[in-house]
Amino acid sequence: MADETRTDVKKSEEPKEKRRRLLGIAPIETHHEMSVGGRTLKYTARAGVLPLKDPFDETEAEIFFMAYELEGVKDRAARPLTFAFNGGPGSSSIWLHMGALGPKRVAMEDEGWMPKPPFRYEDNPLTWLDQTDLVFVDPVGTGYSRAAKEDLDKKFWSYKGDIESVGEFIRLYLSRYRRWTSPLFLAGESYGTTRAAGLAGYLIDLGIAFNGILLISSALDFHSFHFGRANDLPYALFVPTYAATAWYHKKLSPALLAKPIAEFTQDVKAWIEAKLAPALMKGDRLDDAERKSVARKLAEYTGLDVDYVLGTNLRVDIFRFCKELRRDERRSVGRIDSRFEGVEALAVTERPEFDASMAAITPPYAAALNHYVRSELGIETDLVYEVMSGPVNEKWTWENGELPATSEEVRAALARNPFMKVLFAQGYYDLATPLFATEYMVSHMNADAKLRANVDIVYYESGHMFYLDTGCLKAFRDDVGRFLRAAA
Repeated sequence: MADETRTDVKKSEEPKEKRRRLLGIAPIETHHEMSVGGRTLKYTARAGVLPLKDPFDETEAEIFFMAYELEGVKDRAARPLTFAFNGGPGSSSIWLHMGALGPKRVAMEDEGWMPKPPFRYEDNPLTWLDQTDLVFVDPVGTGYSRAAKEDLDKKFWSYKGDIESVGEFIRLYLSRYRRWTSPLFLAGESYGTTRAAGLAGYLIDLGIAFNGILLISSALDFHSFHFGRANDLPYALFVPTYAATAWYHKKLSPALLAKPIAEFTQDVKAWIEAKLAPALMKGDRLDDAERKSVARKLAEYTGLDVDYVLGTNLRVDIFRFCKELRRDERRSVGRIDSRFEGVEALAVTERPEFDASMAAITPPYAAALNHYVRSELGIETDLVYEVMSGPVNEKWTWENGELPATSEEVRAALARNPFMKVLFAQGYYDLATPLFATEYMVSHMNADAKLRANVDIVYYESGHMFYLDTGCLKAFRDDVGRFLRAAA
């Protein structure tokens, strides 16, 4: 009897398996209309979750999405469908959704600066909806998407787990809404380009082939922008963006400022390939005369003091640059978009207090989306919409502990689907995924010469989220329109 009592006590003290509170909202459909280019667009919005289930039909996670379909389409099978997501890897799809592609856009200043609160959103006359239906995907841990249990986070928070879960969402969406025969596109930004590259190869084995993938502010080979002691690559690849930033903030000589930004950065890239990269490769074998010669030119192009450049051993770290360029004014420049300036408390620190560009855009976007989903899409929940999830980024794991290099996945996808088109889009003032790093990745894909004709790069005079600038957003939409027509 005593033994039985002790057994009961032991059982009662065993912790119960805890499950997360999920959104649990089946997709809700609402109907809307807007005017684009003098044409009235009537469309259906769809918002909610699709569950990801294990082989025993138990829900392991929910993926939240917001989708838009143009109404009055005679042949839905012929209508392009684009799946879009941002990066992080802990970012929701809020930026592409309410900054560029969707029917609503956060109201910002024309350059992308933060407006005076309270914040609002408005119709987006530059939406892609007149050209393609849209599905904005929040990977597990972002937006309202959650794993059912904390122990399951690790299944989704890795390169492989992320590809498989987003790939399963795409498969489910195509089945539930009968879109298997539509022209299909992926649009990914930042780490979303890593995801898009992986999905293009992964899904073709499931019978899902894409007409095109749009890689916005690309992050295909992480070694190209990962600053480390044994990696000289970023110290060369970031310099054209340092130079563009100095050009924008007027920290260069009148002769350099007189050049158009495209011509100027092209000159800088040519000098890097001819002089800087070989100098970095020599390391300690570089003689004093060559070191000083390279330092003078590097200082001239970046707006930094030559003694400072020499003090870095010709290797200027991104965060040091963001602080140093305008240190004398007690200002820093943004990482996501180096056009933005931050007001610094001290002039003596090594790095900026914060990223001025992210600080300017996060409050307007978060406020606008939280109001929008409730007031127009019918979502009622107390769950936090995770705009940028710290836990996802902190707990993310890389397979075998190695940083991803997915340009090979793009090459392999092109080889297996030679009809697929690829468009890279880059901003001149992007210090997160700089333009020269993207060019380096593209030129090192080892793609067949015939397939290289399927790949194009376009540039915009803005930052990582170049669409924050309304002029760049219009140019981007025009470029994408040509791309969709050619690929579909």
